[in-house]
Amino acid sequence: MTFGDQGTPYGPSDPHAGWAPDPHAQWAAEQQARWAAEQHARWVAEQEHIRRRRRVRLAVGGGVGLVLVAATAAGILMAVGGSGGGSGTAAAPATAATSGSPAPSVSVGMPSNAPTALPSLLARPVIRPEQAFPEKSVRAADGSRYERVDLATTTDCARGMSPELAELIEQGEKCARLTSALFTDAGRRSQVTVTVLSFRRAEDAGRVFAMASMDPVTYQVVSLDPPPEAGMPTVPPGSPGIFQRLMTVRSVVFANGQWGDGAETEEAALTKQTKNLLAYVNDKVVAYEQGDDED
Repeated sequence: MTFGDQGTPYGPSDPHAGWAPDPHAQWAAEQQARWAAEQHARWVAEQEHIRRRRRVRLAVGGGVGLVLVAATAAGILMAVGGSGGGSGTAAAPATAATSGSPAPSVSVGMPSNAPTALPSLLARPVIRPEQAFPEKSVRAADGSRYERVDLATTTDCARGMSPELAELIEQGEKCARLTSALFTDAGRRSQVTVTVLSFRRAEDAGRVFAMASMDPVTYQVVSLDPPPEAGMPTVPPGSPGIFQRLMTVRSVVFANGQWGDGAETEEAALTKQTKNLLAYVNDKVVAYEQGDDED
């Protein structure tokens, strides 16, 4: 499992440069985490409602496709709406992201009104690599095509993330599995790493999503370097990139997009590719974690 440089944000300057936690950082982190947990509970409740409607429609033989689309869209909208601006351009090398301060203590618990379906969803095994990344050739919703050129998985999740993110995770139960896949476009110019970081408890995923949304520079997973057989260059250290994330029932899905030659141009095109692949993998994870793949 070979991880590469994280890169730097697009734009003339890094908005997080010189950042240091203020006296209210811990309070803000706790509020964001609590908000994320409440949003997550409402989202899961909506999924339970959708699944009940889906079973009824299956019984009468109609409407299945519409409900599947609705379930997927609900997952994406929850995560984007709850990101606090986290779905933007931000990154830093994992080795250079250290703020010099320990991760704030963030306490996250599921609300008392968490849906009854959540325990049964969490009882399912954590998603496996072949379920999150089933295809080597990917066609996105807009028709664009991508190739998966590498796949790596580990239960030693700290190997694939910044030290700060690893420290944050230690506040709860350890990560169950980290799986990353490296994709490239038809011209083999882009390099987009999509990572599925899964937990046994939903609140641990909520803690990671909340802090990564607040400070995506510090709390970040790292990218895969292309294997030699792929015939692709290694992205030059410090190259700009697009970094985004979404949250599912028990996982946080990260996408890191860069041009293989380290180019600082065509930000819109790279953003589109990164979003396409993030949505593709997110759909797979949402479907599995909701049990839709069993229907």
